Amino acid sequence: MSESLTAFELLLQIDRRCRLLAADLPSQPTRRDSWSGIGFRLGEHWYVAPMGEVGEVLHEPRFTQLPGVKPWVKGVANLRGRLLPIMDLSGFLGYELSAVRRQRRVLVVEHEDVFAGLIVDEVFGLQHFARDTLEPVPAHELRGAMAAFIQGRFAREKCWRVFSPFALVRSQGFMNVAV
Repeated sequence: MSESLTAFELLLQIDRRCRLLAADLPSQPTRRDSWSGIGFRLGEHWYVAPMGEVGEVLHEPRFTQLPGVKPWVKGVANLRGRLLPIMDLSGFLGYELSAVRRQRRVLVVEHEDVFAGLIVDEVFGLQHFARDTLEPVPAHELRGAMAAFIQGRFAREKCWRVFSPFALVRSQGFMNVAV
């Protein structure tokens, strides 16, 4: 005669059988540490600026030209009651600014005592990359004025060079705007 089981023992037996027959949970992909920045274009080159270094992105505002400044200093605009100097980043670096005015945007940078707007040819919004895919830029690709502001690159469908607006506004050449 079979031994009768208590309700608790019966539940334990059912639990054991269920655990033996249960399928494993699907493996969870390991989460990679990501890096985010604002993607933009200057001429034929694609850049990404770290999120913490760009305060906001604006359409190119109307501005008042200033006398006695270098040609890449376009003027000054009123941004919610604050005077925002507007700088042509392409002009500062020795490139031509895109003729397509409606695509241009201004990256607003605020670092220490500097508040400035950088005109770029086009902005592509927020870009995300796996942090471990950041690689150094080969020396032969770093020429001219831009080299001092590049901190690496991410390779995805394009080569996105990491551009530091904070390094730019700390540079003596950028701060020297008088003719």
